[in-house]
Amino acid sequence: MKAKSAERDFPVVCVGGSAGGLDAYVRLLQNLPADMGVAIVIVNHLRTVATRLPEILPNYTTMPVELITDHLVIEPNHVFIIPENRDLHVLDGEFRLEPISKPRGWPDVITVFLRSLTDNWHGKLIAVIVSGYDGDGAAALCGIKEVGGITIAQKLDTATQPDMPESAIDTGCIDFVLAPESIAKEIARIARSIE
Repeated sequence: MKAKSAERDFPVVCVGGSAGGLDAYVRLLQNLPADMGVAIVIVNHLRTVATRLPEILPNYTTMPVELITDHLVIEPNHVFIIPENRDLHVLDGEFRLEPISKPRGWPDVITVFLRSLTDNWHGKLIAVIVSGYDGDGAAALCGIKEVGGITIAQKLDTATQPDMPESAIDTGCIDFVLAPESIAKEIARIARSIE
């Protein structure tokens, strides 16, 4: 049992975005080493249209890119994509999908997932907020810091839609404000420092 939990102590990087997020995801993945021992989870806002990220993003990384299914085991050196119209949680080292809890108005799927990580993941947490409308994710950032996690917002002048990173910065709980390429370097540096 102990060995099983030790396997689940690797870092999880949640990259939350919305409008304009694709540009940030591509620039981030192009600059991330594929073997740094972290799981990348992309939490993108999509209500009704099926996500195309699992088809697009493998062009920019050698890590396997998977659409999340219920009870999928979280593994390092993988990129995981939230499916549309779902809330994402973590329990016992697996992803859990639930019906979206906020079906109207701006989604809060990033906040929901970050809070689940805060409560249920024992490895290092890195929360990254990139381009998007509204302020999803911001409400969970101080909680990420309280459990020793790192928080990063995309530099506003590099974001197609700066609302979401600006809301993150306004919380006062952001450690770094960086362009996507520099976010990748910082994630790699953090991953190396906890090996």
